[in-house]
Amino acid sequence: MAEVESFTLDHTAVKAPYVRLITVENGPKGDEISNFDLRLVQPNENAIPTAGLHTIEHMLAGYLRDHLDGVIDCSPFGCRTGFHLITWGKHDIVEVAKALKVSLQEIVDATWEDVQGTDIKSCGNYRDHSLFSAQEWCKKILAEGISSDPFDRKVVD
Repeated sequence: MAEVESFTLDHTAVKAPYVRLITVENGPKGDEISNFDLRLVQPNENAIPTAGLHTIEHMLAGYLRDHLDGVIDCSPFGCRTGFHLITWGKHDIVEVAKALKVSLQEIVDATWEDVQGTDIKSCGNYRDHSLFSAQEWCKKILAEGISSDPFDRKVVD
């Protein structure tokens, strides 16, 4: 089985919330794809409940695209501590952290009408959403500050 970088990360050494560049991969035609770890809560100490995480996922899908060029996908970790962000090209970690920070604040300020994809036709589990939970978690994450370094707290303004 191929080794997965995420499983070699010492999850006891990181200090969430943070943004971490996992890798930049080059395609056969020279395309670059970056994979970021958007860690929102401390691994093995906390996990965002599924309804809140699901709503954050739907909202980040739009908001991150508003603030960062080349977003391909933003998908939650199964451990419910954050997201993979996949983008075209290279992006500065601070740039990504600032886009995440603005996006989380937009979630805090949102109303239910701002949440995309919450009906039976547009979501595979449309009953499992909570804007209240998403907003409370986003407030907590923003209060702690988002670091540009996973091991040393360097909170981004």
